[in-house]
Amino acid sequence: MLSPLTKQTPSVAGERVIDVADLSLTFQTADGPVQALSHIDLAVERGEFVSFIGPSGCGKTTLLRAVADLETPTSGAIRVNGMSPAEARAKRAYGYVFQAPALYPWRTVARNIALPLEIMGFDKKERDERVAKGLDLVNLSGFGKKFPWQLSGGMQQRASIARALSFDPDLLLMDEPFGALDEIVRDKLNEQLLRLWDKTQKTVLFVTHSIPEAVFLSSKIVVMSPRPGRIHDVIDCGLPRDRTLDIRETAEFLEIANRVRHGLREGHSYVD
Repeated sequence: MLSPLTKQTPSVAGERVIDVADLSLTFQTADGPVQALSHIDLAVERGEFVSFIGPSGCGKTTLLRAVADLETPTSGAIRVNGMSPAEARAKRAYGYVFQAPALYPWRTVARNIALPLEIMGFDKKERDERVAKGLDLVNLSGFGKKFPWQLSGGMQQRASIARALSFDPDLLLMDEPFGALDEIVRDKLNEQLLRLWDKTQKTVLFVTHSIPEAVFLSSKIVVMSPRPGRIHDVIDCGLPRDRTLDIRETAEFLEIANRVRHGLREGHSYVD
């Protein structure tokens, strides 16, 4: 149970985790070049929860993948903890949670969570300790010996989050992880993710199509325009860090949601 809404989101002392400068990215396809991102500038400070929202195809996931060194920008620069994305990837600076849980069906939940630790060479004792801690962190203690197909979709995604956090990265990148879940499960996981963010103090980049989800989770919301993706607005959310779902009925929440909605409509007015 979360405590009453008294603790405010702490201010961050200006330590940048992500710095994106004049970033553009064009894909070369059989039908010709497709510009996915255009002149993106963005700074993310340590401990922030930053959501990216915009219409389908606006480059939200592409931007996340560029930060993760899974896409190569055409121009501009990205720094992750002061390093290039390639250096940050080599140093395991981030964990990545995909739209689908992507768990191996032949491995137990515990062994799925342990997979990055096995690859990184952790000994069995430390692997077991980290897996147990991860299961507890996402409220899956007691399910380590189950297989993914024995869990609900929401539980599978929680296992995926535990796997992404197993090696204690500074940064958690989440690509619409709850988009395929029903509203009831999604609401529950939103609350659990907020508690996890508060407990771990991680910096989170989160892609979503849902305005209520973006407002509920975020300390900052980045509103993007249609392709080629541009940043139309950056909205600071001053909501309490230990908020509950009831806050969605407040005037402050609705005001932020309306600004996001207005920004999404305005963003469609961009033309090359």
